[in-house]
Amino acid sequence: MTATEQTLTGAPSPSGASPLTAQQLSRASRVGIATASVLIGLGINAVLGEVRWGWVVVIAAPTFVLLTYVASRLVEGQRRAVDRVAAATATMAFLVVMLPLISVLWTVISEGASRLDGTFLTGDLRLTPEDLMAQRDGVAAGGAYHAMMGTLIITGLAAAIAVPLGLFTAIYLVEYGKGRLARAITTMVDVMTGIPSIVAGLFAYALFILIFGPGSRTGIAGGVALSVLMTPVVVRSAEEMLKLVANELREASYALGVPKWKTIVKVVLPTAIAGILTGVTLAIARVIGETAPLLIAAGVAQSANYNPFDGRMTSLPVFTYYQYVQPGIPTEAGVARAWAAALVLVIIVAVLFTVARVLAWILKPAGLR
Repeated sequence: MTATEQTLTGAPSPSGASPLTAQQLSRASRVGIATASVLIGLGINAVLGEVRWGWVVVIAAPTFVLLTYVASRLVEGQRRAVDRVAAATATMAFLVVMLPLISVLWTVISEGASRLDGTFLTGDLRLTPEDLMAQRDGVAAGGAYHAMMGTLIITGLAAAIAVPLGLFTAIYLVEYGKGRLARAITTMVDVMTGIPSIVAGLFAYALFILIFGPGSRTGIAGGVALSVLMTPVVVRSAEEMLKLVANELREASYALGVPKWKTIVKVVLPTAIAGILTGVTLAIARVIGETAPLLIAAGVAQSANYNPFDGRMTSLPVFTYYQYVQPGIPTEAGVARAWAAALVLVIIVAVLFTVARVLAWILKPAGLR
């Protein structure tokens, strides 16, 4: 085989290396470029003053892309260098997006884990004089049990309202909707998607004032406020998942004489159930951390209230807000409770995502697993 044939076919040369792969940046070289970029970022920050990791990332990311291009251009040629730059840019963009998330998680865990104990998980804010004295001496006092129960109850009510309404709306738009009514519903869903959360709280508060009179703040009002924010997310996510179901599946069911409603129940929904559950979970995660609408609609309570139709009810976001702005004496005790409540909220969201993924796998048809 001639040298020309070896070059065109990529066959190994007599030395054992393919001409198409002989000149490549090694993994050690890429690690060295990344290390050098971080060191350059640290060095520039050190020269300018105090080292701040945010500025280190801002400097190191473009430096890594530039050094990758220069090294690849010298070793591999221009075409491969452009490819390396595209891959490096995508990698840096991913890391820049992930770093704030990692920072938030690390901060919440490190600040809240120390106060996440049995007292916090089982107690409330009805502190006795003895508790206040112990708190001044540094003993952990007060908890967020009432806020955790309030969060679960209010979010459960919101889901009970929004999920059926959103799912049935999505089914109508995909399977039945035509004409002006479908267009009007789509427009309304788009408008609801952009509603500020405080407006949803004001709507629920005004609605329940008309029914129960002035000063009415209850858990059900908070659930209604959150359902206003949650419904359009459920509609949009479920609608997209239903559209992804192949029409051939529907037509095969119709060919067997199965009615349309049963085709939707037995064929369409089971096929799209994984995506629908993911969308519902995202909708719940979207509203479970809302503070403004619950401040207006559900109010604040110092102890647990299990009746959403009578009396005020506190949620974890509202509890966190008040513990931060009104920490009491000493200030450190209230701030510690605020961080612990934020950590509990993160844990609840993580559990919801895990449960949703497990349910999606269990409910998915056996042939699609």
